[in-house]
Amino acid sequence: MHVLDDVRNYVDLTKPRLLPMVVFTALPVLGMAAGGWPPFSFACLILTGIVLAAAAANTLNAYVERDTDARMERTRERPLPSGRLSPGAALTCGLLLALLATALLGWVGGRAAAGLTVASILFYVFVYTIWLKPRTAWNTVVGSAAGAVAPLIADAAVNGSVGAPGLMLFAIVFVWQPPHVWAIALYRKSDYRAAGVEMLPAAIGDPAARRWMLAFTLGLVPVTLLPWHQGLLGELYLAVALAMNACFVGSALRVLRLRSDDAARQMFRVSLAYLFVLFLAMLVDLVL
Repeated sequence: MHVLDDVRNYVDLTKPRLLPMVVFTALPVLGMAAGGWPPFSFACLILTGIVLAAAAANTLNAYVERDTDARMERTRERPLPSGRLSPGAALTCGLLLALLATALLGWVGGRAAAGLTVASILFYVFVYTIWLKPRTAWNTVVGSAAGAVAPLIADAAVNGSVGAPGLMLFAIVFVWQPPHVWAIALYRKSDYRAAGVEMLPAAIGDPAARRWMLAFTLGLVPVTLLPWHQGLLGELYLAVALAMNACFVGSALRVLRLRSDDAARQMFRVSLAYLFVLFLAMLVDLVL
């Protein structure tokens, strides 16, 4: 049982609930980038490498933010702040995962994919977590680049360089992330305050933050239509994208109107459904 507990703790370091989203945002690019689906074994290896890269970044983030996590109610039971793992063990795990991800993606996908993998991990840990997050409430906007990099890696692995499919899907996830995160920041203000992390609602006030959330959801509409406009996806995707954008914008308007934690919590749930359905529609459209 002790060994199983250790395995669970190491898995928890990687924030496993976030990893399926990484796979899901990379998968459609594999069907777009080469004008058809690559061999199954190749796709599995690329997606495995992307998951390992995300796991490495999350583990190193947990190592850096262990003291901050100890002050937040929703994170204080994670393996490091709770004392279930030592910081040294977490750092070693994160570095090994990063090396494994880079080696795998370099072997299967080439130098560009490996280079993007290293750059994304370094950006997430050093630029976002260590430098930006303690210094500016706008950290989420810049940090969204690290969370949106999976389509770029997938595109580079298929084609040897990043093209339109990777850039378009990167842009969708990049613009989606700020309102998604700010919704959490609205109903978790006390948690972030206790940790000493200044998020946008605390910095500019809730009303202004809600307006920025609406602005990003509106800006997301034309971004999500680009794959259809460029002929990479068809009418099925267009219909789903328009419907989901209406739901997401409507949720942002509700947050702006009701000014309640419940509305922000509901928008957070809508944002998760939005991204899942949007990328599912891409996959269905590519298969049909």
